[in-house]
Amino acid sequence: MTALAVVATVVPTESTQQAIGYPTLFALVLIGALVPIVPTGALVSSASVVAFHQTAPFSLALVFVTASTAAFLGDATLYWLGRRGMGSKNGSRWLEAIRSRAPEDRLEQAQQKLADHDVAVLVLSRLVPAGRLPVMLACLLAKWPMRRFARGNLPACLAWAVTYQLIGILGGSLFDEPWQGVLAAIALTVLISATPALWHRLRKAGSTR
Repeated sequence: MTALAVVATVVPTESTQQAIGYPTLFALVLIGALVPIVPTGALVSSASVVAFHQTAPFSLALVFVTASTAAFLGDATLYWLGRRGMGSKNGSRWLEAIRSRAPEDRLEQAQQKLADHDVAVLVLSRLVPAGRLPVMLACLLAKWPMRRFARGNLPACLAWAVTYQLIGILGGSLFDEPWQGVLAAIALTVLISATPALWHRLRKAGSTR
């Protein structure tokens, strides 16, 4: 999904925000939690820019509730599917999808941090780009029950929604036109998401030398 497509999706006119914007945001964040190729952080930031410029009351609060609820339900569903895969002889495509996005070195780090800090690691995992799935896999391998995972994942989703909403509010406050703030928010979230991967590559190249 390109940045322009994201903008077109999450920037409805004010008259259609309630009818289209929030359900669309909910669906895309939910899908993004299950299939981590949708830029959910950029979606929340973009929707927050639009809400910041609107006159309707509680717009920002509705963005927060919509995004955090969708993220929590998506994570819970993916974890449930992963637990089913762990209990199956042949695994599952959902479990394999989680494994494919959890490199061995990051999984080892996640397992160590989970052993040292328990539930607190879940909160940080959603705030660190590409940190969610390695920690989720570590929880699966540690055979955490669904209730324990959900209890730790709830504050993680709330903190994640607040963080990306603040990025959107910052973008909205810097520009008079909503579309300018949306583009700024998308650029910032993409930069934040790309930084850890770039740092990892630089460290790997340095160690190789």
